[in-house]
Amino acid sequence: MALRSFKLTSKLPFRRRPIPAIARDSPAELSIPSHFLCPISLDLMKDPVILSSGITFDRSSIETWLEAGNVTCPVTKKPLFAADLIPNHTIRRMIQDWCVAHRSLGIERIATPKTPITSVQVNDLLSEISAAHFRGNATQCAELVAKLNNWASESDRNRRCISSNGASRVVSAVFQDFPSEQVLSALAGMLSFDEAARRKLVSEKSLHSIVSVMKNGNLSGRLNAVLVVKEMVSANNEDCGIIARSDELIEALVKLLKEPISPAATKASLVAAYYLASGHKRAASRLAEMGIVSLILEMIVDSERSFCEKGLAVLDVILSTEAGRKMAACHDLAIPVLVKKMVRVSDMATEFAVSATWKLCKKQGNVGKGEEEKCLKEAVEVGAFQKLLLILQVGCSESTKEKVSELLRMLNGVRGRSTECIDSADFKGLKRPF
Repeated sequence: MALRSFKLTSKLPFRRRPIPAIARDSPAELSIPSHFLCPISLDLMKDPVILSSGITFDRSSIETWLEAGNVTCPVTKKPLFAADLIPNHTIRRMIQDWCVAHRSLGIERIATPKTPITSVQVNDLLSEISAAHFRGNATQCAELVAKLNNWASESDRNRRCISSNGASRVVSAVFQDFPSEQVLSALAGMLSFDEAARRKLVSEKSLHSIVSVMKNGNLSGRLNAVLVVKEMVSANNEDCGIIARSDELIEALVKLLKEPISPAATKASLVAAYYLASGHKRAASRLAEMGIVSLILEMIVDSERSFCEKGLAVLDVILSTEAGRKMAACHDLAIPVLVKKMVRVSDMATEFAVSATWKLCKKQGNVGKGEEEKCLKEAVEVGAFQKLLLILQVGCSESTKEKVSELLRMLNGVRGRSTECIDSADFKGLKRPF
């Protein structure tokens, strides 16, 4: 069936993309057959599937349409009596033959897609894993979990299917009794953990195994371990509280920052540290005592935006504690780095940097007046006064504005006794004069 023109009235998150230049500009004026194009994306289909309406779509496009909550066919507008997607092998082979025939014009043959797994397949495999676990067969559990891992690695759709069928509950039970990096890898691939899975993962036995992998596992194992920890502490405050009491786990997090193994592991460690510190003062103090302040200050000096934002977020919550402020007050990079990151990173970084500077310069707890004045003088010397004025000029949130105003009042009291350094690059792009 040739689909040459039609109108989609529903809200589609797709935009028409032009035919690749190699085809558009070819001397032969290559034209892609209309029945090879997805009616939604208008692109050459790579994984054609038939909807219950009889219309063929590219799998990724129609899945996005269905996941958005639509229950009608985007072409016929008729209700769908089933959401099953049946591979259209005939069209797929025709597209592959057409690609091969036009290889000289720069058209690459589409790969034969793997058929996505179904809920029935996932549930059958999970039943096998549960049975092997019940029998105490660790070897068979490992083999079956490896199969689950292979499915998850094939596509995001498979990962969603695995997660939505309760795999985390089964795999976490296996990990509790037969901990291994392979089982941990399967857990790291889950999109979320249900309540039963969380209860097993925060057990003393499971936490000990996770910490062991974080400290002594191979690179992929350590990454998977911290990804699991990040998911646990970011989604459930009760779990976060249990984990926050584990000095071993906090120490392992700090070690991953001190001896980074990959950007993904570092970012996951920062996110986990943020949730632990923001919800539990004891964890924040322990992180400070283990040296996280100096590690982050040295890390974000010249790092990219994502690292800066996450690092500043952790510093902000750590500096809410007396231990954190003491560590920062005696570190030569603290004020210069915080002031530097106030501008030219992002709005989020600005808010965290201002808040952390405010906490460090404001007299709190047992941090004496001498330390407070030292921080203020140093802030003036590295140009904080001008940058704070700039932040007020370009705009910020109300809470940040209050901290900026208070900092300006405190800094104004020591300005006459300090020499100010101004980085003129920070003021480029300012549209209005002060």
